[in-house]
Amino acid sequence: MANINSNMRVNVGWLFKMAWRDSRRSRSRLFLFISSIILGIAALVAIYSFGDNLKKDIDAQAAGLLGADLSISSNKPVSEEMQKLLDSIGDERSQQRSFASMVYFPKSQGTRLVQVKALEGDFPYYGSLETIPVQGGKNFRDSQTVIVDKTLMLQFNAAVGDSLKVGEVTFKIAGILQKAPGQTGISASVAPVVYIPFKYLEPTGLSKKGSRINSQYFYKFKNADEVEKLIKRIEPRLDKADLDYQTVEGQKRDTGKSFEDLTRFLSLVGFVALLLGCIGVASAIHIYIREKLATIAILRCMGVKAYQAFLIYLIQIVGIGFIGSVIGAFLGTIVQQILPVVLKDFLPVEISVIVSWTAILQGVLLGIIISILFALLPLVSVRNISPLNTLRITYHETSLFKDPVKWIVYLLILIFIIGFSYLQLNSWREAAFFTGAVIFAFIILTATASLLIWMVRKFFPVSWSYLWRQGLANLFRPHNQTLILIVSIGLGTAFISTLFLVQDILINRVTISASGNQPNMVLFDIQTNQKEKVAVITKEQGLPVISEVPIVTMRIEEVNGYTAADVKKDSTLKVSRRAFNSELRVTYRDTLTTSERITKGKWIGNITPNGVVNVSLEEGYANRIHVNIGDTITFNVQGALIQTVVSSFREVDWNRIQTNFRLVFPTGVLEEAPQFHVMMTRVPDSETSAKFQKVIVQEFPNISVIDLALVLSVLDDILKKIGFVIQFMAAFSIITGLVVLIASVLISKYQRIQESVLLRTLGGSKKQILIITALEYFFLGALAAATGIFLSLGASWALAVYTFKTSFNPQTSPLILLFLLISALTVIIGLINSRGILNRPPLEVLRGVDGI
Repeated sequence: MANINSNMRVNVGWLFKMAWRDSRRSRSRLFLFISSIILGIAALVAIYSFGDNLKKDIDAQAAGLLGADLSISSNKPVSEEMQKLLDSIGDERSQQRSFASMVYFPKSQGTRLVQVKALEGDFPYYGSLETIPVQGGKNFRDSQTVIVDKTLMLQFNAAVGDSLKVGEVTFKIAGILQKAPGQTGISASVAPVVYIPFKYLEPTGLSKKGSRINSQYFYKFKNADEVEKLIKRIEPRLDKADLDYQTVEGQKRDTGKSFEDLTRFLSLVGFVALLLGCIGVASAIHIYIREKLATIAILRCMGVKAYQAFLIYLIQIVGIGFIGSVIGAFLGTIVQQILPVVLKDFLPVEISVIVSWTAILQGVLLGIIISILFALLPLVSVRNISPLNTLRITYHETSLFKDPVKWIVYLLILIFIIGFSYLQLNSWREAAFFTGAVIFAFIILTATASLLIWMVRKFFPVSWSYLWRQGLANLFRPHNQTLILIVSIGLGTAFISTLFLVQDILINRVTISASGNQPNMVLFDIQTNQKEKVAVITKEQGLPVISEVPIVTMRIEEVNGYTAADVKKDSTLKVSRRAFNSELRVTYRDTLTTSERITKGKWIGNITPNGVVNVSLEEGYANRIHVNIGDTITFNVQGALIQTVVSSFREVDWNRIQTNFRLVFPTGVLEEAPQFHVMMTRVPDSETSAKFQKVIVQEFPNISVIDLALVLSVLDDILKKIGFVIQFMAAFSIITGLVVLIASVLISKYQRIQESVLLRTLGGSKKQILIITALEYFFLGALAAATGIFLSLGASWALAVYTFKTSFNPQTSPLILLFLLISALTVIIGLINSRGILNRPPLEVLRGVDGI
């Protein structure tokens, strides 16, 4: 025995041979254990491969996304001095003016708000305006023709050759726009594009004073390396003139960063699937080690050391974890082919589908690490099995306090979850919150299971019928699966339920109530001299003028005496650079609206006698630009400087359908400033809406009309697409939850065989055993589902209130349906599982059940 023992200490080959031999009768079950992580690995490998390919494709197609080597843009008129500079750079130049405007289809008499782009030059220099017919994208600039986005053509049943009126000019449609540089399916749905020749911009009458027009200048260089050097030289002048620029390298960085966030989100969803799988691994190995108790005790009698027995079963887990990870990686490469199709509407580039060996390697390594980490919890107990267990077959887990190794395992699992979450979220704070949420869910579910066991024992209903008592007793008997099943089923239910609830929150944020006098149509870009006439036409159409609001555009010049240049030079100043970046659209009035509430300071609606101008800021905006009550802000109102004092902060309900503003001036200051007006009305039906829009567009081509019913339908379509993407990724977690559920219930079969056969030996019928089993699994499934739904309600409420800033009014019917489905599924799987037991003769109880 001593010789055997001394040889086994160093004989690694013997350990592998023993692991292989011991697994012969259990390989199918071992694979069932590890199958829990296959889908999680598949999801992550698919996402990692997608991310790798996306990065490569963005780098390769960045020039096509920008369409040029350099783009310079401005949302205000460019000075003569800057125009000279813009006309002097580059080897080839193009320019574009873009703005929102109504267009009119004479054939169908339809109108729609679109993004009009007046283009001059050969832009795009990289890529192309893809049109049907092909020549339409090239030839439209030379004549009175336009190219129109395909979504717009479909909506109005238009065809090439039809007429389209833009402002005062009627164009002929030369082509259907399929794709433009940087355009995605979602952006085309929200703001369909119409390209017109640049020379017809002035004749349309849409570039009048007060119109909000964005100017873009595109450049191509013979030597692309000159671009970065040029930007370094002219950047100070561009900043001073409030001109933004973009290069191909910048486009790579910005686009890559945007879609890094997408892949991180998707990876986190895949990680949730993997965590659910980890529960399956831990629970399955826990049961597996219990069943191997006699085998391990015999090995210990033969002189095998505790650590050697531990290594034998660790080798088995690593081996089967490797196989499961390879299968998951293979599935991931298949799913990778689907992801570009699912996400095509969100992507501005064509995604190639190339196998990423880096992603596969990451997935396999991750699978092995997961298998080891979550298998260690039950495996460390192998060290405590003594040779005496051959005589007394008992299995008592050591407590955390008696076995410090378990603390180390828990710490390693915690470090792993936090570390992996950080890699996806790129924020230690968010990673800590995510990990905390996962731990909280585990604690609640574990506490629920423990409470159930305690209550059933404490208040056992001795007066109930035998079948009910037997079903309840199974919840706390030795080898019960109460804890494992409630945690695994509960987490899966919580995740599925949260997805449904979050979708409802998103949809409710853009849903307008059809009751009352809520406005559902907005007219903007109304010039001051048009205001009265528009109101008259609205009333003549039998429609109400619900509100009419003046809007003035301005920029922040100074905050507490500091300019943008000062803040850029000295980063220690307590002023945000973001304050100077954007153009503001503000209004003036002497009262608050029903969607506003003062949270700090005092509302002052009129200019004070001593000439102080007190302004009110939306509290979120004030926090973003680091401004407090009493601070001074100087605004540049189209050349005129106005000094103001911040007198109050407001909380604004952005979900209300009315004109809300980040910044409000008092009356008596901006009345003479250049301004336009926004009017809101309510139309009863689509026919009245179409008629009203037609009259407005024909009379005032510069006025844009937003039909909120149309906007809602577009947003609904977008939400459906987003929901599909979320559901597609959630499917990995949902199916993993089902696999864990099935595996956990199947595993429990091996614990229930002896009891069921004993019942049959004592005269129990198949029907009675089925009823007992059904009751046990119903209690487990119902309690787990209810707890999971409770957790999802808490998580969804927090998301609604703190993230989406909206009310939380969940629908109960989907939650009740989910509760019933999960409960029924648990019972059905349990009953199917029991069929194998019922078909076995009672004599098996005398032989033992190790081989079953």
